[in-house]
Amino acid sequence: MNIELARQQMIEQQVHAWDVFDERVLSTMRTVRREQFAPAPFSQVAFADASIPLPGGQSMLPAKVHGRILQALLPNPADVALEVGTGSGYLSACLGLLAARVRTVEILPELAEIARRNLFAAAVNNVAVEVGDGMQLTEQSSYDVIAVTGSLPLYDERFQQALRIGGRLFVVVGQAPVMEAWKVTRVGEREWQRESLFETVLAPLLNAPRPSEFVF
Repeated sequence: MNIELARQQMIEQQVHAWDVFDERVLSTMRTVRREQFAPAPFSQVAFADASIPLPGGQSMLPAKVHGRILQALLPNPADVALEVGTGSGYLSACLGLLAARVRTVEILPELAEIARRNLFAAAVNNVAVEVGDGMQLTEQSSYDVIAVTGSLPLYDERFQQALRIGGRLFVVVGQAPVMEAWKVTRVGEREWQRESLFETVLAPLLNAPRPSEFVF
């Protein structure tokens, strides 16, 4: 398998083809070695247009979704980023190349340790991996960009409250089969703008509240 050819095909046929045009994002995805963040049994399919299984019943998102997340957030070199749901650390590494500092929170200790090892091997040293529940976030006005990598069946304003003015949030809201990816931008002390990006289906964040089921 020609790894570099597979990487380039992934960029052109999946990421770029799904309307990811920002050159900083594409360059970052060429640089971060996606195959190093996939579990060893799946390293040969790291460039496939599919989710990749991770321990704990979690999954590594397809590259095109990572590309859309990064393009929505467009971290600047001075930005402080938060990621909720670390997974294997691939998106964390991409954010680390684009932003000044990244805090990433993973609820499953096993995945957090895997991500730490992957980030160390990739020499990404501006990403701090923490074990914790993102649904317990209480910070206010602390981050320039926030990526929530699991869906929210019910939208929770705690993430938009954690943005600084001018900050951007990526989040997927709803329940299967209809979920919508949003970009939320904080434009004032008490004002946010919401933009619908695309439809997708993501597993919900563990402990994310869900609508009450209707009972007859």
